[in-house]
Amino acid sequence: MAVVTAPGNVAGAPTRVLLVDDDPLVRSGLAAILGSAEDLRIVGEASDGDEAPDAVRAHRPDVVLMDIRMPRVDGLSATRTLTAMPDPPRVVVLTTFDLDDYVFRALQAGASGFLLKDTPPRRLVEAVQVVATGEAMLSPTVTTRLLRHFTAAYGDGGRRAAAQERLAGLTGRESEVLLGVARGGSNAEIGRALHLSEATVKTHVSRLLSKLDADNRVQVAMLAHDAGLLE
Repeated sequence: MAVVTAPGNVAGAPTRVLLVDDDPLVRSGLAAILGSAEDLRIVGEASDGDEAPDAVRAHRPDVVLMDIRMPRVDGLSATRTLTAMPDPPRVVVLTTFDLDDYVFRALQAGASGFLLKDTPPRRLVEAVQVVATGEAMLSPTVTTRLLRHFTAAYGDGGRRAAAQERLAGLTGRESEVLLGVARGGSNAEIGRALHLSEATVKTHVSRLLSKLDADNRVQVAMLAHDAGLLE
């Protein structure tokens, strides 16, 4: 997977992460989980959304892990503010609530990821790593709900035939990786299921994005859904 250097990041340097959550225990737990990865570095914390812009200017993070519910300025409003800044960081919204309205509003606000707070540590680390490269990352349950929402809202509209045509040129292995991505699997999980190394899966995902002219994993998942592969 080609790496897109995040704002303020130097190729090969650790990804800089800012934590925004009003619960100090949650921030401490997140710092412990993410700090265990050699390529991630916690550069700062903020206890509310209204502190996030100043914290971003002070610490120049590549990725911001953002809670939704905070007492003064909620995470959705803070995300809109951050993504409107010059050279904005990428934002991953992290919450205990997986309500559809939160998902759609977070994505509309410019978030690059949406994860639940009960996300396993390994997936949380990988999500931050993936988002730092310029991709989008959603939890498997959120991806499924998102796809169902678009189907219900917009119907087929000829998308199935168009999606099937776009996928026709994939190799057998690329199609297997595509299904793994569409089901919300991480690179490590897809690798274990297909008996491939994580690096090989990353290469296949990069090829998928290029072949399908997709910007991120969510668009790949939507193509698989439109083509009828997840029914």
